[in-house]
Amino acid sequence: MAIKVGIVDTTFARVDMASAAIKKLNELTSKIEIIRYTVPGMKDLPVACKKLMDERGCEITMALGMPGGKDKDKVCAHEASQGLMVAQLLTNKHIIEVFVHEDEAKDGKELDWLAKKRAEEHAENVYYILFKPEFLQKNAGKGLRQGFEDAGAAKK
Repeated sequence: MAIKVGIVDTTFARVDMASAAIKKLNELTSKIEIIRYTVPGMKDLPVACKKLMDERGCEITMALGMPGGKDKDKVCAHEASQGLMVAQLLTNKHIIEVFVHEDEAKDGKELDWLAKKRAEEHAENVYYILFKPEFLQKNAGKGLRQGFEDAGAAKK
């Protein structure tokens, strides 16, 4: 029986991060069933993730969002993030937050690349949580990042 994985994205984002995440998950395993749910904006992500877990039986969800570069966008991202944490505690299930802030990239081309890469790399994390948690444990403390280059472990 397939494990249900929820993918929640927004129409506010400027890149289709969900398709990148779904493609990566399908490359990694055939043991999942993906349920996609698209909402208008970031503050809709928490309830959408919770609904997928409560009503559709998802074991884990990814929340994909792209806050704009203005201060009010950063506040909305913070509120959405807090809502995602509450939803995780209420369901006792992981929600992998995948936010890409527009001002992280120097232009639209880099933004497109970064959003897709971060979505793909977090999709890998979903796979590891579900099927190979020892991989994550083995990599603890190595400064791994999703999107741009890894930071690396701190030097002693």
